[in-house]
Amino acid sequence: MRNALSVDVEEWFQVGAFERTIRRDDWAGLESRVESNTDRVLDLFAAAGVTGTFFTLGWVADRCPALIRRIAAAGHEVASHGWDHQRVFTMDAETFRDDLRRARFALEDAGGVAITGYRAPSFSIDARTPWAHAVLAEEGYAYSSSVAPLTHDHYGWAEAPRTPYRPVAGAELIELPVTTMPVLGKTVTAGGGFFRLLPSVFTARAIRASNAAGAAAVFYFHPWEVDPGQPRVRAAPLRSRVRHYARLGAMAGKLDRLVREHDWSRVDQVVAGAARSLS
Repeated sequence: MRNALSVDVEEWFQVGAFERTIRRDDWAGLESRVESNTDRVLDLFAAAGVTGTFFTLGWVADRCPALIRRIAAAGHEVASHGWDHQRVFTMDAETFRDDLRRARFALEDAGGVAITGYRAPSFSIDARTPWAHAVLAEEGYAYSSSVAPLTHDHYGWAEAPRTPYRPVAGAELIELPVTTMPVLGKTVTAGGGFFRLLPSVFTARAIRASNAAGAAAVFYFHPWEVDPGQPRVRAAPLRSRVRHYARLGAMAGKLDRLVREHDWSRVDQVVAGAARSLS
């Protein structure tokens, strides 16, 4: 069973934790670290002999086109993370369509590869966006990995399926939800900050449980999570700072162990297997 290894490529200042502290108008003047951080992830994957999917912002592709070419040249899938990390539930259908098209153009122009996969910033396709999957299908996307089937203060759609499904009747689009796991009576994602903060045994257990049930696990993280030297945003709320900065120094080592202990593949390849099961 090959699991889906995914990276959400964005700058350290483009995260949900700082969206009310750092203005988009100020992004251009902040230190860019996304290229060096993503290169570190590429090196880690190469050393472990694994490939994955890099869900990348169009904003990043527009400024770092050589990075997109390096990702593709290393055998990884380049997919869309939208243009500038605007949450889908803050848009209407046509604004979302424009965001998709702008990001796709930047990614395909930079990487010279077709973009067929999408992940919403902060897993922001949920019950508030009943039109989102239909727009993705109309725009020709093969899959989305944009749903977190849980309850969380920043994201989540607790009623959504936990396994791959076709969200639009008559369309080939597949939604591949991120894997979740129970921790102390709560459901959390098997990736990102929860992987960084919790003992690795929780994520390993979630991966094994998914595989035992005949499903691939979907794991994700961000390049800024392997960067303990990134700038500190002192003006952000304490809760946001704890979520963002805690255990950054431990992340690279935990990732290295995780990718060596399980079998991994690109998301598009995992989706191809799911499509056969759903047909």
